[in-house]
Amino acid sequence: MDLGQLRYFSKIVEHRSFTRAAKDCSVSQPALSQQIAKLEKELGQPLFERQGRSIRLTPAGQVLHTHAEKILQLVDDAKRQITDDGQTGRICVSAIPTIAPYLLPVLLTSVVSQFPLANFVISEDTTDPLLKRCASGDIDVGLLALPATAKYLTIEPLFEEELLLALPANHALCSRSRISTKDISNERFILLGETHCLVDSIESFCHRKNFQPLATSRIEQLTTVKHLIALGHGLSFVPKIAATDDLGGKLVYRSLSGDKPTRKIAICWNPYRYQSQLLSNFIKAITEFAGSDFVASIEVSNNIKSLPAAQPETAQA
Repeated sequence: MDLGQLRYFSKIVEHRSFTRAAKDCSVSQPALSQQIAKLEKELGQPLFERQGRSIRLTPAGQVLHTHAEKILQLVDDAKRQITDDGQTGRICVSAIPTIAPYLLPVLLTSVVSQFPLANFVISEDTTDPLLKRCASGDIDVGLLALPATAKYLTIEPLFEEELLLALPANHALCSRSRISTKDISNERFILLGETHCLVDSIESFCHRKNFQPLATSRIEQLTTVKHLIALGHGLSFVPKIAATDDLGGKLVYRSLSGDKPTRKIAICWNPYRYQSQLLSNFIKAITEFAGSDFVASIEVSNNIKSLPAAQPETAQA
């Protein structure tokens, strides 16, 4: 049994597929299958039950998986600790899709540039997979929106941002001096799919305002949501850092008057894994950067236009 075999085994369990695991490990599928066959021969037990294209762990495979994860984590942590000089090394950062395109460019410019000798690996994932990857050590740092809970992870808020009402430029509400929740309670909404935590923030706000958003579409990409709004298919709430364009004047962003919908952006990491000096410095740099000028710097970087101040409400919506 060697570490290479254990890594192949772990990737098969992660992807539930020999084909995807081989691609992730940059080896051919026959080569990967051969190593697993050698491992099974050495242990005298089959590790996987193969049923057509699907696979699952045998009882022996379940036992090995528990120990393999611990062994690989100890080896990786040992390498990091031995080579840790606070400047070189690899940091894997992942962000949810409604954050990654808008926040990561600013981080790469303002924070990552402080560590020129480090190698940063960037990825996107929805909240639940991101938390699982952070807990397992597949990524070092995650950027996500609250609420989020996970065992063995530290989750620290960075900043709070407003969710802006996005509507087509020819919508009747665009002429209003203020827009309240009562004005949009009967409108059609275009929302992201349920795997996106932005939906939870939107629905939570609507529930507090005693209305249920009528979702006529469920979309996986925020860019698609904005294009559908511009074409007149409905309204939605968009994070302020994502209000990066008006699609040629076809899309309008407005701030609600009175109580406004918001979401909190947070950073997460696993404090139970070895924390290299480089990783500790990186986390500290992000949290320090997330001060009062953080959102403003994102808006400037992404060319987000400032909005006129909403008029005060005279009655409770």
